[in-house]
Amino acid sequence: MASESTQQGRASEEPADPTEFESALDTARRQLARAASHIDIDPNTVERLNHPAKVHEVSVPLERDDGTVEVFTGYRAQHDSVRGPYKGGLRFHPGVSHDECVGLAMWMTWKCAVLDLPFGGAKGGVVANPKELSSGEEERLTRRFTQEIRDAIGPTRDIPAPDMGTNEQTMAWIMDAYSMQQAETTPGVVTGKPPVVGGSYGRSEAPGRSVAIITREVCDYYDRSLEGTTVAVQGFGSVGASAARLLDDWGATIAAVSDVNGVVYDLDGLDVQAIPSHDEEPEAVTKHADDVLPSHEFFELDVDVLIPAAVGNVITEANADAIQASIIIEGANGPTTSAADTILDNRDIPVVPDILANAGGVTVSYFEWLQDINRRSWSLERVNDELEKEMLAAWEEVRSEVDERGVSWRDAAYIVALSRLAEAHEARGLWP
Repeated sequence: MASESTQQGRASEEPADPTEFESALDTARRQLARAASHIDIDPNTVERLNHPAKVHEVSVPLERDDGTVEVFTGYRAQHDSVRGPYKGGLRFHPGVSHDECVGLAMWMTWKCAVLDLPFGGAKGGVVANPKELSSGEEERLTRRFTQEIRDAIGPTRDIPAPDMGTNEQTMAWIMDAYSMQQAETTPGVVTGKPPVVGGSYGRSEAPGRSVAIITREVCDYYDRSLEGTTVAVQGFGSVGASAARLLDDWGATIAAVSDVNGVVYDLDGLDVQAIPSHDEEPEAVTKHADDVLPSHEFFELDVDVLIPAAVGNVITEANADAIQASIIIEGANGPTTSAADTILDNRDIPVVPDILANAGGVTVSYFEWLQDINRRSWSLERVNDELEKEMLAAWEEVRSEVDERGVSWRDAAYIVALSRLAEAHEARGLWP
């Protein structure tokens, strides 16, 4: 999916080691503390950033197709709005929880700050499995959830976007439900909509495009020609597929791609243009290969660049020592646990973080928001050109911190984000 969290659609892969689970909230707070140790920042600001501003929890009754009523639980976590309206994805997934939404909302705050976008962070979802809902049930659930959180969202308050288990159609339903209650068409209430109702061209491919752009820049930084560089991509939803296809166009050798059913691997290169993405044909990667490896062997592949673009907590203490790749680019949100991060750092394997690499989604969401406000559509060429500029500007900021401070890529990205947030909090002060 291309979402701000990069996990739109129904694709998923189980963590490599389900016993090693680190919540998004734990990870976000740990990363905040580490970044704060590198810069001169008011500890009171850090304390404020450790907590969300609000978490909305709602009950969402749904009449099923058979006439029975089932009540689902929904959340919308709003972390920090010091730099602008809250912004973040909305997922339908059985694993949605209060702490997950808070942790992911914190990541959105950092992501927007790294890209210097005028947004804060939010995240939300409904505890539901879309695979178990008919299209009609999904629409009714979406519209009722929109009503339950209507007072919390809005084009200048909080702007949802697609995430795991949601897509363009979901956003169109939210926009319509919100607009009907407001008695006026309000396209800016969500991003990631179909272009016909105010969405932006290039939005669904944007997270994968930004992953490809950052991969290209990282390879250049380490004096590695993209031509012939072998790449393995975990997850072939819109993020993984878009990244793989663009890198393939630029001359990289896509040696492996995977979905929930396994890994397709060929060191001579796969024809990723012919392999259907999850959106095009769900869980079809392994149908187009003679030899399939089990999913857990993905991280042991002998490739140059590894791109986890499926779900979180897949690179863990259990498999970090087995990784043979020279570079890791995080396409998913939170794919690397803190323990694994330490192991990879000790092994001198650079890990470029999600809050930089997959930020194309929220960046083009910003473009979509501007288009909705101005009622003026941009061409696909303009969107891609502007995305390239924003990603390269963010890359240069992070690269500068790496070179000047000698820190990891993750620490550098957090230093950039936290410095901007601290400056904004200091300028605005604290309301009594």
